[in-house]
Amino acid sequence: MSDSRSLFEAQKANFANWEILKDIIDQQIDLMLNYRQSGHPGGSRSKAHYMISLLLSGAMRWDIRHPEKRFADRFVLVAGHTVPLVYSILSTFNEAMRLMHEKTGDDKYLIAGGADRTLTWNDLLDFRNVGGLPGHAEMAEKNLFCKFNTGPSGHGAPVCAGEAIALKRAGLGEVKVFGIEGEGGHTAGCWHETKNSAYGLGLDNLHMILDWNDFGIDPHSYSSIVHGSPRDWFASYGWDIHEAKDGSKWDDVTSALLEMTHGDNTPLSPGMMFGKTVKGRGYHVTGYASHGSPHGRNNDLFWQCRADFTEKYGVTWVGTGKAAPTDATEMRQQFADNLNVALDVLRGNDDLVEYLANRLVELGDSVPENIDSFLLPETKNPLNDSSLFDVDGYPEEMWAAPGTKSPNRAGFAKWGSYINSYCIKNFGRPLFMVCSADLAGSTNIAGFGADFGDMKNGGWYDRETNTDGVILPQGITEFANAGIMVGAASVNMSANPEEEFNGFYTASSTYASFSYLKYGAMRLYSQLEQDCELKLGKTIWVAGHSGPETAEDSRTHFGIFSPANTQLFPDGSVINIHPWEHNEVPVMLAAAMKTDKAIIAIHLTRPGVTIPDRQELGLGSHFEAAKGAYILRDYKDGLPKQGVIMVQGTMSTYNLINALPAIDEAGMNIKIVAVPSPQLFALQDEKYRNTVLTPGDKLNSTYITNTARRTMSDWNFNPLADRYAMSSDWDDRWRPGGSLDEVCQSAGIDTDSITKGVISFAEDFGTRMEELGSMMKGALGDVSNS
Repeated sequence: MSDSRSLFEAQKANFANWEILKDIIDQQIDLMLNYRQSGHPGGSRSKAHYMISLLLSGAMRWDIRHPEKRFADRFVLVAGHTVPLVYSILSTFNEAMRLMHEKTGDDKYLIAGGADRTLTWNDLLDFRNVGGLPGHAEMAEKNLFCKFNTGPSGHGAPVCAGEAIALKRAGLGEVKVFGIEGEGGHTAGCWHETKNSAYGLGLDNLHMILDWNDFGIDPHSYSSIVHGSPRDWFASYGWDIHEAKDGSKWDDVTSALLEMTHGDNTPLSPGMMFGKTVKGRGYHVTGYASHGSPHGRNNDLFWQCRADFTEKYGVTWVGTGKAAPTDATEMRQQFADNLNVALDVLRGNDDLVEYLANRLVELGDSVPENIDSFLLPETKNPLNDSSLFDVDGYPEEMWAAPGTKSPNRAGFAKWGSYINSYCIKNFGRPLFMVCSADLAGSTNIAGFGADFGDMKNGGWYDRETNTDGVILPQGITEFANAGIMVGAASVNMSANPEEEFNGFYTASSTYASFSYLKYGAMRLYSQLEQDCELKLGKTIWVAGHSGPETAEDSRTHFGIFSPANTQLFPDGSVINIHPWEHNEVPVMLAAAMKTDKAIIAIHLTRPGVTIPDRQELGLGSHFEAAKGAYILRDYKDGLPKQGVIMVQGTMSTYNLINALPAIDEAGMNIKIVAVPSPQLFALQDEKYRNTVLTPGDKLNSTYITNTARRTMSDWNFNPLADRYAMSSDWDDRWRPGGSLDEVCQSAGIDTDSITKGVISFAEDFGTRMEELGSMMKGALGDVSNS
């Protein structure tokens, strides 16, 4: 008998218990949504058979007591809006564990972390309230069972693939990743990208469950707009398909699940199972109408659902047939009372409690403490090597010599090559896995797989011939790439995941102009980093070919406004770095890696520029870039100080440096401050910050950038700065395409334009101060000049 069949036969006798649990869980879903009057009943109910079978059949190896276990299978609720099902399951399962601990005193039934980590029926009372259980799945506090923040349609799909490749690359191919989605969410384009990626990466540890009920929010059925069945939607991508004839029958669902996880499947092929369900099963409203609208509070249909449960279990509900109390305290009490009416069916069934608690303990104990094939032992965690991000110790080959011509992206390739090659040599593993939207060479992210000198690297990953590779082969799939990379970086394989991270850092690249395609996954990862108790890895968001420097590719590829996507986060939560030349790249990346932030957005440009001899020109060292802002050239002593120019970007900085002889010849005395990272600058002490930019400097400043005015908001300190600013959107028009020199001229960041702009700014010092003074008088109430 096959493993799948023997597992099925072993669980068949428990289906009657599962049916009772499903009924209790249904009631908790309904009660939660009824009293809160918010949430998604239809999909939460339709997925119940899938979830209960997944968690109890042995298809998934997990431990309700320790959701942080590194070798446990991982679950992502891709359909994050159906999180009421997860909450109801956890509250029911945890109640059984509590009852058995109370009965036996055996600590094997205790949930690690105690009340702070145990989701109980009391928590359902604050569903969708501030400080209570979120309305969509979030991996934090009492829901560490879910292994990502999900809800936006489809966003969890590439995350699942990312978690699966991280596990496989770490030698943990036997650890599975499960995701659940509906066919509405499956229509999101990232599913197409994810299905291709999962096949190409050979993710046979990835298992998707599709809840096929034919409806979403709107009144049309999905079969009216999407051809075929789930089998058609996945089989053509090389996935193994398993069908439950009826998605609401234990025999069918469990058999299909176990065949997917323990059957004779195709090596290196991801698996999916599906079955037909009814959206709103048992809710007396089905289809689209059950999607996101619970019954009116305590209305007739709500009580009809309670009557169905009463008919089976003989319970008596509080307030049967009556309107909800108008007093908030009384309504909350009724809510609590009725949750306990449902749970009393569990509490009154000793055999069911004993079965469930012991089954959960058995499943938890099945998670191995060690796996021989594991490749990332803590003793070889490169993140414990303090020299890894110590730029003073980097080899001489890291730096481009003054006078040579090199793009800053080449510095990115060198740094990535060194970091991974060093880690492979000294720890037997790379630190980074990376991918690109078919631009690995163009954006130079391919360097992360290249040898550094005589230190070998991993090269391109191949699911059959090079599973030690570090560059994942990907198509033009920016959205999926971002999701895969944050998913991989979220997998912490430390034995103490709340104390340290042991796993892979990641990076993904595309044109900066297409940065918006990565935003969704990055936003969710930033939220996860803010709230999750487990340590997360870092991901590098490469906005390649940024600014008008993209030149020959024409305006469709310019990254002038789009890079602002990397700023659309709570201040300080993403480290944005804009190294203008090759030698600033390793310095700034190392500094960003030392922070506690999970996302580093690096803005790289295409053209090579001549590396300046900074010492000869009297310019600040590239090592100062680690501080986020530094004095590139200070005022000349003994001359009137005519203003501060802050500069960011490659050609904007390069051409400003080239303009200095003409500016000096005109007798202008300006201070130049390079401003490559507001977040790194904010981390410096106040004394340093006030030295680089004094309060007076800020009032007497403007800026030069290869991007847009609005992207420089962190460096815009006075009401007149924009008037003198030199930016690629100076005339509020899209730039034309052309050669590098032509486009820089159009953008007003060529040497001549910068020379004129800086001289004009400096010469207007007196006029500018008078205008600022007039503003100050007006602010102080002096209206004599009005």
